Amino acid sequence: MLGNSMYTGGSSQRGKQFVPRTMAAPDRHNVGERLGISGLVNAHSRLSRLGGSIMAPHVLEAMAWASQYYFDMTELQAKVGARLAELTRNEAVYVTSGAAAGLVLATGACIAGADPAKIARLPRLCGELNNEVIVHRFQRNHYDNNIQTAGARFVEIGSHRTTHLWELEEAIGPRTAAIVYFTGPYEGPNLLPLDTILMVAKQRCVPVIVDAAAQIPPAKNLWAFTQMGADLVVFSGGKSLGGPQNTGLIVGRKDLIEACALLGSPNYAIGRPMKVGKEAMIGLLVAVEHYLDRGETEQRERCEAWTSSLVEELANLPGVHVRRRFPNAKVQPLPEVLVEFDEFRLGTTRDEIVQRLANGVPRIEVGPYDPTGMLINPDTLKEGDVEVITDRLKSVLIGISG
Repeated sequence: MLGNSMYTGGSSQRGKQFVPRTMAAPDRHNVGERLGISGLVNAHSRLSRLGGSIMAPHVLEAMAWASQYYFDMTELQAKVGARLAELTRNEAVYVTSGAAAGLVLATGACIAGADPAKIARLPRLCGELNNEVIVHRFQRNHYDNNIQTAGARFVEIGSHRTTHLWELEEAIGPRTAAIVYFTGPYEGPNLLPLDTILMVAKQRCVPVIVDAAAQIPPAKNLWAFTQMGADLVVFSGGKSLGGPQNTGLIVGRKDLIEACALLGSPNYAIGRPMKVGKEAMIGLLVAVEHYLDRGETEQRERCEAWTSSLVEELANLPGVHVRRRFPNAKVQPLPEVLVEFDEFRLGTTRDEIVQRLANGVPRIEVGPYDPTGMLINPDTLKEGDVEVITDRLKSVLIGISG
């Protein structure tokens, strides 16, 4: 026997027909039972720790097709990237194993370019390379490590109160590799506006990396930042786009995207561990095609409908104030539901209510908000989840008052 196939006849019978041997498929419905785990109701957001997104059948079908063939992976990455560039109106696109990997590769590309000697040295001996990355002090966050993984050294500008233009101009020097800017919840009035950063960067020939991992929708962001002048922009593929969780996109300048490809798998460089499988590449491509066709419209309509249902169902609960909130906590142009609790009237805390939702079956994950509120995000819900959430919350509140 060879793998899951076998030869007819004995070992001495040469030239006999090779007949695939079919093994019984595992019962997919039993996997959770065997592991002792079940799916949860995600009313929080499209978080990596909660599994990213749920993929549509057409994405799974495309991934299943890809799984049945071998490909030249360099060629596949190039073909998928070219199609994605066409779809997203960019010079070039590179598929990554998530947005965090995108930050590593984008930073490495700005430090080493396409120079094989420099690529081979990343992230070691970066003191001998131009490896300074300028960042707002206010924007330092838990994704810093991904930039530093490529060997970057941060140069901070600004403070929690304000940032002056001269700080950026003075920070740029002969060792500057890039400027990094984080969008969405990391933006604030104490930062230099992105268009100002881009203007100065162009004057000084310094590339700008924009982390826009969760800034879809709107879909137009896939090309809006590069049309503004950003050199590389990083997006997650496993959130609103609905692709495999372990995917992301770097869009932007063709020469820098080519450098990202040299850093990535299957090449033996810093990005070798950040491998993207053939199934994931194809799945992401199909997901992006759908999202740009009608996926964004479907997402908005679904969110509005389920927001209305949640507000209506929860509006009359005693000790509870419910309202529609827009935009959502990720600063995406989507609605969400803010539930605020009168802890004195209820005789319990918001945290106790959230914990009871998490301890039930199925487990319900929500987003705590301010001292006494919680957010319910309709974007991550499936059919039937609205009823599960409203019934459980009513049950929890009745149990507390009883």
